Amino acid sequence: MSCGISKAGFLEEEAPRLENWLNKNLNGKMSYMENHFDKRLNPTLLVDDAKSVVSLLLNYYPEKEQIQDSYKISKYAYGQDYHFVIKEKLKELLYSIQENIGEVSGRVFVDSAPVLDKAWAAKSGLGWIGKNSNLLTQKVGSFYFIAELIIDLDLEYDHAVSDHCGSCTACIDACPTQAIIAPYIVDGSKCISYFTIELKENIPNEMKGHFDDWVFGCDTCQDVCPWNRFSKSHNEPLFNPNPALLSMTKKDWEEMTQETFKIVFKDSPVKRTKFQGLTRNVDFLK
Repeated sequence: MSCGISKAGFLEEEAPRLENWLNKNLNGKMSYMENHFDKRLNPTLLVDDAKSVVSLLLNYYPEKEQIQDSYKISKYAYGQDYHFVIKEKLKELLYSIQENIGEVSGRVFVDSAPVLDKAWAAKSGLGWIGKNSNLLTQKVGSFYFIAELIIDLDLEYDHAVSDHCGSCTACIDACPTQAIIAPYIVDGSKCISYFTIELKENIPNEMKGHFDDWVFGCDTCQDVCPWNRFSKSHNEPLFNPNPALLSMTKKDWEEMTQETFKIVFKDSPVKRTKFQGLTRNVDFLK
């Protein structure tokens, strides 16, 4: 786990970027991203008297991956739902701070509120936002969950690091649906993760043949990133997959029953699509 700290306040640089992104409808049908615009840019509106944003990264890079001839899911979804796993760890951190320092108020956030996770992580020196819009680190790549503890305690603050993408365009060139429309700008409505997780209606036919066997999320832009050569497997048992997942063939996916779904994806983020959503995605790729 890595930790960085920023002073809580209005994110001046991100405000026009977010507004521009939303104005161009690059959020697709994810209308929730238009909500709480002010809160997304200012954590003091989320936590009374907030002074510090403590950003944390937790590695989820797996030791073993799915077999080659299979439909694929994002590596972050291999194990138990990260929301619950990380929230417990952050609550322990807050209790520890309170025990050692005294009365400190705060809230924990794990991808569950209008917080610009990557912006805060970058501001606190944990990495830089890459051309694929993910947070990249020189030492361990980008297969990390990002979470925050926002507290009413003044702390020593870290500083942002420089961008190390250079002239590399590996992520832009490899994106199966050309969702990275310019360096650092992703059209969310073209992303495979959007189609396979967020979109509740039918996937548009023009996307046929462009999914590269992804049925839940997509890791392509991370898999090709040179910085991910330095990824090391995590040591969190709760992120370990059901062994059955790793050995599933395309035939297994196509013949999956609701019962198998419940067993293989028990407590997994994949449950978000429900059985019907996952089978829709598999059928689309047949």
